[in-house]
Amino acid sequence: MDKEREHIIADKTMLRVARVTSIVFTPFSIPFLAFLVLFLFSYLRIMPILYKGIVLGIVYCFTILTPTITIFLFRKINGFARQDLSERKKRYVPILLTIISYVFCLLMMRKLNIPWYMTGIIFVSLVVSIICILVNLKWKLSEHMAGMGGIIGGLVSFSALFSYNPVVWLCLFILIAGILGSARIVLGHHTLGEVLSGFVVGLVCAFLVLHPAYNFMFRVFLF
Repeated sequence: MDKEREHIIADKTMLRVARVTSIVFTPFSIPFLAFLVLFLFSYLRIMPILYKGIVLGIVYCFTILTPTITIFLFRKINGFARQDLSERKKRYVPILLTIISYVFCLLMMRKLNIPWYMTGIIFVSLVVSIICILVNLKWKLSEHMAGMGGIIGGLVSFSALFSYNPVVWLCLFILIAGILGSARIVLGHHTLGEVLSGFVVGLVCAFLVLHPAYNFMFRVFLF
């Protein structure tokens, strides 16, 4: 009985950790987290506080606040629970609402002449969301893991752009990616294939948009 009780407690703890991890590292929070890391730990930390506050405010409004509110209203209008949105056929509208928010964020950032490597972060998120909604016609990708793949790809790309050593940050986010991927599987929201595919999509998109060796055509587009 003691061993059975220990197993039950361990399972409940695992589920609790999985839920918390999924909530903290949602697809919506990834762009904001990327900007936060950029402003705190790269040379961009020397920028005026007001400038950083304006950029973070724009990113927060269009990548976290607006999608969260619109998707919440969509769920309430249709009577969907949060876990219902893990079903493939119910993911179209939430992803589309996210895409619209990212488009408005990009337009706002371009209007303020924010540098391409910052707008590129939002562009990566937009491209990943478009790929997710297209793949969703037949299958589904893990948006959580696409976000983590984007962060890791962005770290490598920015290390080439700004000439810094990304090893510590890479180790941290690879660990977080492993925990998050496991959480999505434990919660039953995704299979291993969906988790790995989402990660690869985010990683490749970040490389193509942000890495100075590959992003010429994207820089032309963003300007």
